[in-house]
Amino acid sequence: MNVRLAGAAAALALIAALAACAPQTGGDGAEPSSSPDASETDGPDTTESPSPSPTPSVAPIALPSDCRAILSDDVLAQLDGIPLNDAAFGPSGVGSDGTLTCIWGDPGADTTGLTTTISKMNRGPALDMLNALADDEGFSCFTPDGGTRCEKTWPNAQYPVTDGRTLFWRQDVLIDTRYSNLAPTGYTSAIVASLFD
Repeated sequence: MNVRLAGAAAALALIAALAACAPQTGGDGAEPSSSPDASETDGPDTTESPSPSPTPSVAPIALPSDCRAILSDDVLAQLDGIPLNDAAFGPSGVGSDGTLTCIWGDPGADTTGLTTTISKMNRGPALDMLNALADDEGFSCFTPDGGTRCEKTWPNAQYPVTDGRTLFWRQDVLIDTRYSNLAPTGYTSAIVASLFD
C-alpha cells in the first residue's frame, strides 16, 4: 500500500513539472510568438517594465484676499452703494488662516445683507457637509463648473423678504454665502470664475 501512495505522489509531481514547462498563453488566449525578438537573444533583458502614469496633479488654489477683485463688473454694479466689511458686523477680510470673509450690508438696515466666506476644506469633510445639507435640510445640489454647488432659499422669519444660502466646493476651496434680501445675479458664478478660470 505504501508503494501505491509513493507511485501516486511521483505521478502528481511529474504532471506538475510538465505543466510548468508548457507554453503560457497571453491574457487574450493567444500563445506568445515562437520567434524571440532581439532583446531576448542579445543578453540580459534591458527593457523596463512600464510604470504607471503619474496622476495629473492640480495646482492648489490660492485663497483670495480682496472681496471686490473676485467679482465681475456686473455684480459690483449691483452692489453699488452697499458698504463692504463694516466693523459693526464683526471680523471680516483675511483671517489668520487665510480665510476671506466678505460682508456686504448697511449696519442701519434691518435685514438686507450678504456674507461670503471663502476657506480651505478637504474633499471628504466638504462632501459630507454638502450631503448633509441636501439630505437633512432640503438643499438642492448639482455639479456645475467642475465643482459641487448646493443652494436653498426660504422666507425670512420676521420680514417679507427672501433669505438663502449658496455653497460651492471645488479643489479644496469652499465658497459659502448666506444672504437676506440681497442676492446679486451671478454673484457665486463670478467668484468661481475668478478663482478657477
